[in-house]
Amino acid sequence: MTVGVKWIKIKAMKKSSQILHYPAVFEQAQKGGFNVSFPAFPGCVTFGKTFEEAREKAREVLELWLEEITSQGEKIPRYRSHPIIDEVSVSVPKKSKVYA
Repeated sequence: MTVGVKWIKIKAMKKSSQILHYPAVFEQAQKGGFNVSFPAFPGCVTFGKTFEEAREKAREVLELWLEEITSQGEKIPRYRSHPIIDEVSVSVPKKSKVYA
């Protein structure tokens, strides 16, 4: 009986201990803090008052998102590449209204 219990624990640990990595985009919010989004999961977003809080909340919300996907019987996509994020300089018409 003990062997069966250990096997169940190991099996459950293996299922719950798989670590996947996904890129998260942290953008400074206009009124302070950071908005977080995930390119691989449109609509999965969160916010934190500090970068550290935003990072923790990002992990939490993505784990909940993946739990929901799993509960609906869908497969979780494995993210294999990371986006390259860079600035692009553009020229705008002189009449353009640019806000901060």
